[in-house]
Amino acid sequence: MPIPSAIKLHKASKTLELRYGEQSYQLSAEFLRVHSPSAEVQGHGKPILQTGKLEVGLERIEPAGNYALKLCFDDGHDSGLFTWEYLHELATRHDQLWADYLAQLSAAGKSRDPNESVVRLML
Repeated sequence: MPIPSAIKLHKASKTLELRYGEQSYQLSAEFLRVHSPSAEVQGHGKPILQTGKLEVGLERIEPAGNYALKLCFDDGHDSGLFTWEYLHELATRHDQLWADYLAQLSAAGKSRDPNESVVRLML
């Protein structure tokens, strides 16, 4: 189980930096929020598409024992525990996971922007 050698919260850029040896990963708060391992997002086996999270930020991170981090988002979400294994998966599979998320948003006619509603015309 890979454990980060360094963890940095960058509030201004709304990113979490994870370092594994010489490799560094920057994960946006939005990416982490829409991939939260919480039941609210994972839906007990049927993931619930998260929308309007473009502007979400991270308020703080807290250790959860020796196995995970609790990420506290500025939209009030703080119920998911990000295990070391899950964080490593998010970091190393970021590009594919992000592309999949954007495709799901598009297919559902939803937006990342909380101030925007997408309207589909049925002609």
